[in-house]
Amino acid sequence: MNFILILTALLAISTLFSFVNARWIRLPGVIGVMVLAIISAIVTVAAGSAMPGFTRLILGLANSIDFSKTLLDVMLGFLLFASALHFDVNKLRDNLRGVLIISTIGVILSTVIFAGLLYELLLVCGINMPFIYCLVFGALISPTDAVAVAALLTKSKMPDRLKTIISGESLFNDGIGIVLFVSFSEVASIPEKNFSLMEAAKLFGQEVFGGLLLGGLLGFVAYRMMRVISDFQTIVMISVTLVLSIAAISGLLHVSAPLAVVAAGLLIGSHCFNRHESIEHSDELEKVWSLADELLNTVLFVLIGLQLVSMIIKPDYLLIGAAAVVILLAARALSIILPIAFLRRSLNMHYNSVAILTWGGLRGGISVALALSLPESPYKSLILTAGFVIVVFSIICQGLTLNKFINILASKRKPLVTE
Repeated sequence: MNFILILTALLAISTLFSFVNARWIRLPGVIGVMVLAIISAIVTVAAGSAMPGFTRLILGLANSIDFSKTLLDVMLGFLLFASALHFDVNKLRDNLRGVLIISTIGVILSTVIFAGLLYELLLVCGINMPFIYCLVFGALISPTDAVAVAALLTKSKMPDRLKTIISGESLFNDGIGIVLFVSFSEVASIPEKNFSLMEAAKLFGQEVFGGLLLGGLLGFVAYRMMRVISDFQTIVMISVTLVLSIAAISGLLHVSAPLAVVAAGLLIGSHCFNRHESIEHSDELEKVWSLADELLNTVLFVLIGLQLVSMIIKPDYLLIGAAAVVILLAARALSIILPIAFLRRSLNMHYNSVAILTWGGLRGGISVALALSLPESPYKSLILTAGFVIVVFSIICQGLTLNKFINILASKRKPLVTE
């Protein structure tokens, strides 16, 4: 399929699913389109020759799109910039300690705990997957997904402070997640290579601080350009060019593009909506990026659902994926409880906040994209299938029940967080 045909088919399917959901199903937008995409994928696999035209279309579309490259290299930058642009920087500043601890120490703890529990589970199931692959799986699935969080927490009843922490965490935890994923993947693909803490620290510094510096510099230049003009079209073009430039330059410098985009978005957003430093048409700019965010999210969740068509799924792997959901929730809870236990006074949170932060830790397309980017190995199919199960459960089950879960906890006598 050529590019125009792929784009047309993808947009047409996304539009159809969005219409059907809005007209009849009426689930939250991204959840509804993802459910319909998964149903279409299942029908495609089950129907086979009974519906040759539909089957060819879905199979051709799914096989023509490099999901990992499309998300990580193209869509992710725009989605993260849109999320960062309208993020309340003042709230982030007030909760920075909690955000940084959960997005760094919390991710490391979750990765190790998940890997250990998964390794023991697989041994019980008679699958001798090396521990390093369990660590790879833990590294790609432990960080919460900023795109999924932003899409599903918009109308959440989560307390503002916890919403700020979990949203901020999802924006910043890519740095440590990428370092762990790259480091463990290299060790897994080169058996004689040992994990080096020094190399991981060097990679972390390059990816994280390099990305933040690049995003800050380019974001400041873009902001200064926006502030001295009043032409709305040019302001929007500057913002789009900024995101694309960060993606291109980050690849050349080997720094974190997600963190660079987040830094640029936070910088511009903090100035745009400050009445003393605001640029003209700031409200309109936010609306443009909010619309782009919603449209790209719809397409992304359709793509996630359609990935099911091209996956090799074994029933045993689905069961392992279901067990991995429980393991990940336990690892997530422990990765929050342990820092709170040592830093409870400085974090100023009660233990009953852990339940909301655990259930609200959503996973999304980034985990699937990272799993797809793994080199071929006997364990890739298991990691991909189990990871897909976790993502689907996270978005559909956790996303749909989050507000009810919060209401149940809110009915308890103890407050969810201290003020």
